[in-house]
Amino acid sequence: MKMKNINFIVTSFFGTTSVALGALGAHFLKSKIEDGLISSDQLSAFDTATKYQLIHALLLFVIAQIQNDNNAKWLNLAKYCFIIGILFFSFSIYFLTTKNITGFYNISFLGPITPLGGVLLITGWVFLGIYGLKKNNI
Repeated sequence: MKMKNINFIVTSFFGTTSVALGALGAHFLKSKIEDGLISSDQLSAFDTATKYQLIHALLLFVIAQIQNDNNAKWLNLAKYCFIIGILFFSFSIYFLTTKNITGFYNISFLGPITPLGGVLLITGWVFLGIYGLKKNNI
């Protein structure tokens, strides 16, 4: 399978799950506030995670469009930072905010993973900027 196809599959996965999880948050999780299973702050964090995931899924789509077979180093670094950043940032928030619903209580180790994911997302944007500078010989 070509790398470009894998990029589209990863992009599709992140895009699909962000929309599905966003709908889950807006409908199912919101109804659990009354039961005390999730707080409004947790729901807000969950919503933030879905938004960040969708934004970066769209960015991965753009990268898949402009990436050629000679994969530019900085573009590749950005792509991998975004992929790992989504997994660390968004998915850790999904688990942490829904632990009362899912029953996954022994996941406090994910707490430090969330900011690491955020740093990776930021780093990905920096690498994307460096790619742009190098590509245009600025």
